[in-house]
Amino acid sequence: MDILDNLNDKQKEAVECINGPLLVLAGAGSGKTKVLTTRIAYLIKNGVNPDNILAITFTNKAAGEMKDRITRLIGTSARWMQISTFHSFGLRIIKENYEYLGYDKNFVIFDSDDSLTIVKKILKDMNLDPTKYNPRAIRNKISSLKNELKEPKDFKPFATSNFDEIVYEVYVKYEDSLLKNNSLDFDDLLILPIKLFTHKKDILERYQETFKYILIDEYQDTNEAQYKMTKLLASKYKNICCVGDADQAIYGFRGANYRNILNFEKDYKNAKIINLEENYRSTKTILKAANSVIKHNVNRKEKNLFSNLEIGDKISYYRAKSGLDEVKFVIDKIKELRSENNSLSNIVILYRTNAQSRSFEDGLVEANIPYKIIGGVNFYNRAEIKNLLAYLRLIHNPNDDVSLERIINVPRRGIGEKTINNLMARSQEYGTSIYDAITTGKELIFKSLIEELRSKKDTMPLTSFIDLVLDKTGIKKSYQDEKSLDADVRLENLEEFKSVARAFEEENGVISLEDFLLNVSLISDNTEVKEVNEAVSLMTIHAVKGLEFEYVFLVGMEENLFPHQNSMFSDEELEEERRLCYVAITRCKKKLYITNARIRVLYGQDQANPASRFISEIDDDLLDDVGIKLIDENEQKIDYNRIDKKPIKLDEVYEEKELDYQVGDFVHHDTFGMGKVVEIIPNKKDPKKSLVKIAFKLPYGIKTLIYSHKSLRKV
Repeated sequence: MDILDNLNDKQKEAVECINGPLLVLAGAGSGKTKVLTTRIAYLIKNGVNPDNILAITFTNKAAGEMKDRITRLIGTSARWMQISTFHSFGLRIIKENYEYLGYDKNFVIFDSDDSLTIVKKILKDMNLDPTKYNPRAIRNKISSLKNELKEPKDFKPFATSNFDEIVYEVYVKYEDSLLKNNSLDFDDLLILPIKLFTHKKDILERYQETFKYILIDEYQDTNEAQYKMTKLLASKYKNICCVGDADQAIYGFRGANYRNILNFEKDYKNAKIINLEENYRSTKTILKAANSVIKHNVNRKEKNLFSNLEIGDKISYYRAKSGLDEVKFVIDKIKELRSENNSLSNIVILYRTNAQSRSFEDGLVEANIPYKIIGGVNFYNRAEIKNLLAYLRLIHNPNDDVSLERIINVPRRGIGEKTINNLMARSQEYGTSIYDAITTGKELIFKSLIEELRSKKDTMPLTSFIDLVLDKTGIKKSYQDEKSLDADVRLENLEEFKSVARAFEEENGVISLEDFLLNVSLISDNTEVKEVNEAVSLMTIHAVKGLEFEYVFLVGMEENLFPHQNSMFSDEELEEERRLCYVAITRCKKKLYITNARIRVLYGQDQANPASRFISEIDDDLLDDVGIKLIDENEQKIDYNRIDKKPIKLDEVYEEKELDYQVGDFVHHDTFGMGKVVEIIPNKKDPKKSLVKIAFKLPYGIKTLIYSHKSLRKV
């Protein structure tokens, strides 16, 4: 069979374009991998030496699958082609030229933990307190700078804060330490080849002659270093084919720059652009919904997905009364699908943040429906949740040696393994718990902390006590100081744990810490992953990219959740949230469900968020409202922050103001801090009682406030 068989006209055009720069804008489900692999086979069949082809993708798994496909098309010669990730290719360059970079042949590569160890040692040598200057935050900053191609000397003029000045000093010593130890970190696998190509033109020319044909997958996900490496290699022959989709650029938080794909025509004059717009995955309804959302983005290449598949069912939109009602709806629909002989493996629940999985996990457990977390860990098995539970258990029962061993040095407080071993030996000698064996040193400070918390465990509501534990133990501060995406996710999970306590309190009234811990033990034991033939998948939208399911539940579609509250202050970040929504919709093959809630308990607090703007961007004729179709008129009149509070004197709290707020205005509140106006609710009868909905950062979320409040002002 000819390798061009089974390609549509646009796919065939992309494959047959051999020479010159080519950008293939491949929409979701349009067969981009098929085009890439067939194009490589076509090049070889038309006389290009396999050794002259470089194909780059983003994961080792994708590179392996690409090799397998090409091998099936042209035979075993594909096995020795340079089809790899950017980092694997960079390693090859370094291995072949290590002496020019100042390294010996036996250099080693440090992983992220090794890099962290170096940073910690440098801080210790500088006599800097690691609790004040978080080693992870410094390591992450250095990694970010390296991927932006900024050496210490480039960063120095911008190091204006105390933290940045420390980063600069550590960065200099860190680079010296790597070279002294004949070692590289993972970022160097991209940085060093660029340095080599920039300063050794003869070496660059050698690789340009070797790799005359370059193919890059997922080009919208390239960062500055990957973009620079690619541009240097392609600058001579310009036989570069980049495949990607700016509408699926969702990794800006990792340093990816979607502008690389938007600027392709500026970088490569006379570039040919081919749109792959025929989708082979989804129904016409789903694609129309995806198109109607993404067209609201300004920074994109025009593209319109279409399908020759069936029209399909309308999108079911359920506006639940509460978060629990939302979970019940999803569970009931999954039961219906299962009763119709649909495999659970064809069903996925998608959410914006990891913390949102908890309520759905609990619901699935209660309904005895198997599930699996993809790209993450079950809520109660996440390290930060286990650490918090260990603190609560130790506060409840100081004789719990297992919990004590887990958290006596979490966060780090200078209690090493030797100290712990000595405590264990002492406890065995005297027949006591490790806790009772503590009498001196830093461990006594830890014991005093636990005693202080023990004295307060029965004096306040459970959610307030958990807040106190997070603050007093330093868990919250340690993640705040880390200043990384991973730390932010862990903070959200810890905040969501308070929702567990809040729900248990509301169900059972005033409860003891003992009762709560027993209840959590029962839940967490039931959520252990069990081997099952099929299960519902749960994952964040970031984790679902590249996957597809027949039935998709897109949950928590509310302002402040999705789009995420952190995007409210940036048009660019809001566009990335919209691209994320586009990715979520286009994962669906057959039936899409969108849900949200009028009121939900999130991070231990009541939140009343408006429906996501992305829902309003979907054409009305594509949606089938199966929940609350209209918001209750009274909902607009309720200030959820004032419920159950005693009357106040209006003239003491409000002042005369004209209603000049506009959606998008930035404001400052004395308690909640900076915020952004997301909705205005005028009161024609009494303008003084007009309301504004404002998005504040966690833990406050969206608040509905009377615009004339003295604590509120425009900035």
